[in-house]
Amino acid sequence: MSVFARRSFLARSALISLAPLAPGFLARSLADQPAGPDERILVVLQLDGGNDGLNTVVPFADDDYARFRRRLCIPTSEILKVNGEVGLHPAMTAASGMVKEGRLTIVQGVGYPNPDRSHFHSMAIWHQGRTDAEENSGYGWLGRALDSATANPDAGADAVFVGDQAVPRALWGRQSRIISRDQESDLALPAEWKARAPARTTTLDAGDLTDVDDLTGYVERVVDRSYQTARRWSEQARVAKKDLATKYPATDLARQLSLISQMIKNEMAARVYYVSQGGYDTHQSQAGTHERLLQTLSDALGAFFDDLAAAQLQDRVVLMAFSEFGRRLEENETVGTDHGAAGPVFLAGPATVGGIIGRHPSLTELDEGDLKMSLDFRAIYASLLQDWLHISSSALRAGDFPCPALFRRPSTATS
Repeated sequence: MSVFARRSFLARSALISLAPLAPGFLARSLADQPAGPDERILVVLQLDGGNDGLNTVVPFADDDYARFRRRLCIPTSEILKVNGEVGLHPAMTAASGMVKEGRLTIVQGVGYPNPDRSHFHSMAIWHQGRTDAEENSGYGWLGRALDSATANPDAGADAVFVGDQAVPRALWGRQSRIISRDQESDLALPAEWKARAPARTTTLDAGDLTDVDDLTGYVERVVDRSYQTARRWSEQARVAKKDLATKYPATDLARQLSLISQMIKNEMAARVYYVSQGGYDTHQSQAGTHERLLQTLSDALGAFFDDLAAAQLQDRVVLMAFSEFGRRLEENETVGTDHGAAGPVFLAGPATVGGIIGRHPSLTELDEGDLKMSLDFRAIYASLLQDWLHISSSALRAGDFPCPALFRRPSTATS
């Protein structure tokens, strides 16, 4: 271990030992090391519960759609047309605009062989990137990838989960560093500690820390840097609150994406952010619930990428939105839909190719009553790692899952 890495470890240990006495933001800010100015970022948005892809990306030109969805059928005149065959749910106005602008890509018919209709098992498969995944064991696809890319032991957090739930298994790895946040207050300098904060305004970097010969001095420098980090967050939080009121809808998902935007603007080192939107298990009275969910999703995506565009950061960020499975083709007796198989995946950001990838699954050639997959989800994962983040996807056996181009300027794959 290098001298610097050893001192960093000791400083972290010292602060951890003082946890009952020291404010929590000090320990959190140690993970907030600055990122490189051109580092690419992936945001993963989990649509929890099994989104009804058929009423999200609607095959309005197929007569069988209205035949199987007698009460849940969306009138053709209301659908936001993407091309002559499919369109988006009428609540997804912002998303429709992003498609037209080339900032949103819809990948159709995504799934995996022998689909499992259990929420927990199917989500484990998506989280681990393995069809033999077990629900309560194994590292995640992102965690394993970040393990292979983690080189500097003091580089800060590799990934951030934004939410008040448990950190999703997709992020679990052997050595990747994950932090969890949900509120702006997690990032701010507590009022009672502001008076104690050092007055120094000069930015400290790693080079400053290597000049310190004793642990006490090193810890003082780290604490000083932590105060500076928290002070920056406090300043940005005041601006962010105004932005949230004027640019973002008043929903939890929008608030969480706004928090991710703040972290990106603050040049946090994390390359992966993860957030979840629940409520998609629509077994009954689906229409109204699904409309609200899709409007929340669409409006939050639009606000997030508009915010990044205003900060000239949109080219660095790609967002993937997925659900553990789609819903069955035919509506049920309670005007809802039951667990299905394949569904659409969304990729947002101007770096993506935009528009529609693949044909909509057939409504007559089914897999036990469900839409068949045409693209394995691991192909998308592999492309996100190789072509976007420039991280090896060897753990996913990427060569087994061919994938169409997802980005405007795909990079050479790393194996």
